[in-house]
Amino acid sequence: MPMIRLLTGCLIGFFFLLVANPVSVRAQSMTATPDPAIREMVGEVSAKNLEAIIRKLSSFETRHSLSTTKSDKKGIGAARNWVEDEFKKYAAAANGRLTVTQDPYILEPDGKRINRRVEMRNVMATLKGTDPADDRVLIVSGHLDSRNSDVMDSTGKAPGANDDASGVALVMEMARIMSRRAFPCTIIFVAVQGEEQGLLGARHLAQRARNEKWNLIAMATNDIVGNSYSNETNLYDNTHVRVFSEGISAAETPEMATLRKSISSENDGAARQLARYFKEAGERYVDQVTVELIYRPDRFLRGGDHTPFSQAGFPAVRVTEMNENYTQQHQNVRVENGMQYGDLPEFVDYEYLRKNTAVNLAAFANLALAPAAPENAGVLTSELTNQTTLRWQAPKKGKKPTGYYVLMRETTSPTWTRKLLVTGTEATLPYSKDNYLFAIQSVDAAGHESIAVIPVPVK
Repeated sequence: MPMIRLLTGCLIGFFFLLVANPVSVRAQSMTATPDPAIREMVGEVSAKNLEAIIRKLSSFETRHSLSTTKSDKKGIGAARNWVEDEFKKYAAAANGRLTVTQDPYILEPDGKRINRRVEMRNVMATLKGTDPADDRVLIVSGHLDSRNSDVMDSTGKAPGANDDASGVALVMEMARIMSRRAFPCTIIFVAVQGEEQGLLGARHLAQRARNEKWNLIAMATNDIVGNSYSNETNLYDNTHVRVFSEGISAAETPEMATLRKSISSENDGAARQLARYFKEAGERYVDQVTVELIYRPDRFLRGGDHTPFSQAGFPAVRVTEMNENYTQQHQNVRVENGMQYGDLPEFVDYEYLRKNTAVNLAAFANLALAPAAPENAGVLTSELTNQTTLRWQAPKKGKKPTGYYVLMRETTSPTWTRKLLVTGTEATLPYSKDNYLFAIQSVDAAGHESIAVIPVPVK
């Protein structure tokens, strides 16, 4: 069984410890102990809370992006205000570190899914990092708006319990729990508007991140994460969740393409590394769940709020339930031939949603607590040898790592299978660089790892 599976499935794995000489390796086994603080946070995720949030969001009848903003009981305006108020309750317990805003943006008619001039708003809760030297930003999102079969129907009943009150509930529950703790970097919890009308809120936020030069190292959108039943195939599965990721960045330059082709790293882009991180951290802390890596940007005929971030060059993934029920998604609420259609709260599996929330929380907490990733990682290619020499530099910002993990896998393996703990910034391994793929992570004394960085050829 690969070591990653042992580490994450059984909470015990094998690490390889580098001893005195930083350019040679001698291996010994050691127990991987999960961080008790993260385990405590994971244990606080409540299926009951998640259900209460979904039922409240569904009670607004519709959250269509073009629905009313004048009512306090119906429509997208009432839903936005309620989410903002809940975020502010969490902020009261966060010692001033959680700030809550509605971030507005104006859209003109586009001849497609926007038929009039409209102001939309993303509801954001920003948990400011405690380390002024750590400028990393993490974003987790769900989309607040809902829809019926007709995407332009802004008045009909569209409860949107799973699509995507489940994602918003996940984000809110993460904010409730994580805002009570301190993290060195900044985490943004956001309920975006306009997803069903064309990923509009995510596009606005991604453009803002780019314009303001955020050091955004991870973005995950949770869209349709609370259903465990597959119509047509009649599968029931509350033990698997999918993470979609692009392999080749949409923002790849010709120079980046040349480098990628030279080292065959088409399966090792930043989004792919983030997806692998979700799998390892999620399975390490959450029982009875397997994170399935889907090596595609998204499903056929569908789109998600991670896409604008990917297009802007940021590492972004989509988290989605394993099996979807299309009798509930994008359906008018009705009974037809004895079958109930519509995205209603009674069709959500709240225990499954709890697990998916915990996976997100584990990944974000572990990453936020970790040092920044190593810089200028390289693999020596100056001579023919059956050994591999790797070199890198410590991150310039944030806390100093106590060590580094060198990751290894065979070229045919989808996930990293070995970790070698290194105390310096160079390692020579008795494995051929021609036969294996390598990456480097920063790690602190508590075992929190950064995102993996792929070394590039250097002479």
